[in-house]
Amino acid sequence: MMLHLPILPLLIPLLSGILLLLPPFNQHDQRSRWFAIVSSAMMVVVSAYLLWTVDQSGALVYALGGWQPPFGIMLVADRMAVLLVLLTSVLLFCVLLYGSAGEDKKGRFFQSLVMFQVLGIQGAFLTGDIFNLFVFFEVLLIASYALLIHGGGKAKTLANLHYVSLNLVGSALFLFALGMIYGTFGTLNMADMQTKAAFISADDVVLAKSGALLLLVVFGLKSAMLPLHFWLPRAYAAAPAPIAALFAIMTKVGLYSLWRVHGAIFGEHAGDLALVAHDWLWPLAWLTLVVGIVATLASQTLRMLSANLVLVSVGGLLLMVALNTPLATAAGLYYVLHSTLASAALFLLAGMVVEQRGKAEDRFVPSRPVAQPVLLSGLFFVIALAMIGMPPLSGFIGKTAMLQAALQGNMAHWIWPPLLLASLAALVMLSRAGSTLFWRSKGDRPSSLKAHPLQVLSVTLLLLCLPLLVIFAGPIMAYCLAAAEDLYRGLNLLQIMSEQGLPHD
Repeated sequence: MMLHLPILPLLIPLLSGILLLLPPFNQHDQRSRWFAIVSSAMMVVVSAYLLWTVDQSGALVYALGGWQPPFGIMLVADRMAVLLVLLTSVLLFCVLLYGSAGEDKKGRFFQSLVMFQVLGIQGAFLTGDIFNLFVFFEVLLIASYALLIHGGGKAKTLANLHYVSLNLVGSALFLFALGMIYGTFGTLNMADMQTKAAFISADDVVLAKSGALLLLVVFGLKSAMLPLHFWLPRAYAAAPAPIAALFAIMTKVGLYSLWRVHGAIFGEHAGDLALVAHDWLWPLAWLTLVVGIVATLASQTLRMLSANLVLVSVGGLLLMVALNTPLATAAGLYYVLHSTLASAALFLLAGMVVEQRGKAEDRFVPSRPVAQPVLLSGLFFVIALAMIGMPPLSGFIGKTAMLQAALQGNMAHWIWPPLLLASLAALVMLSRAGSTLFWRSKGDRPSSLKAHPLQVLSVTLLLLCLPLLVIFAGPIMAYCLAAAEDLYRGLNLLQIMSEQGLPHD
């Protein structure tokens, strides 16, 4: 069982997504809902056990078909990968709970598409090969194309057209980059590349650098790095609430890829290829955060504000990628956990607000009162504290860790001002949003439509994770630091396979 553990986070969504397409499930709403929720709960359990196993015993390698590195399809479950796999599984469970309140019936194959998107996300985190990273990118993107227009509508269609067009260009650039990288390294296995980067011949350095910079463009597009960020606000604001919540993890796939490729493979020990992208990454990360702050202050709806706050978090995390130290990476990983959960909760809450405010939806204008002002405003208050980064929630710890990493890396003069201004901008806009949505009402006839218990439960579960990040902040930060050190140290796949009793040369 231990040997096959790394592939279970892929098999569960793959098989579940296929079964949900078949008549025993797709023609029975309640049956498909329960099956999807149970499957996602299984993923949470499996991912948690995988994380515990990797933390206790070290990284696990799974060679599909028995093919050996660097040619085989390798899954590598190390500390960083399995942490994000668990985060995705928790998010999936909450999204499916929310969708089961009725959102899933506004379009076809909701549960199946969500499972296939999660398959792509989990695969991107677990793959040990850059080509298969491309494959899993395509899997999650194809599913996201359909999910973005779930339920139909002009706004969703326009956002999807923009989103699809940009990602098709990104996919083409990814293939060009893979060709350049393979031509110079002779492999696309990430662990193998990390050992060979310092020994690339002088004749191949220019081509290798070109491939690395193309990968920066591709991963920058996936993570919404300036100037490739324009797709994010429109797509996230137009998407249905549970889909936008699931999309909160998608930018993290791009950031994870930057850590894997430009932080580890092209890191400080890569010889002539060392830090090849960092002269570009620093200013682009800084500008992404600044533009996110300006966009946040200009937001006119709660969904657009939520999307711009995701952009702000991306800018801060990109600065941690650019800082490229174990402490910065650990702080970034902790903040990934916090920002993903808090952003997803805000998107789900925005969905409930839209349903209860009638034609005004979530625009920052006076409208009729919501049907559940105490409940929704209470949830909003907790989420706002988390997004701003105020104690006692996890955002404060995450931002403090990022500020400490900047101070240790002698970059506080560049990183502290935009990070602190981002918190101020979030405070201003979330205060405006809360006062307008819940206090400034016209008339005394509230909406009769109340939030479904499953919707409330999904948001509550996400919010309960935030104090847990505080209570266990010490062990979690220690785990994140160990994951960062593993990343920069690199993996000896043959040694790991030998320890696991797998065949190898």
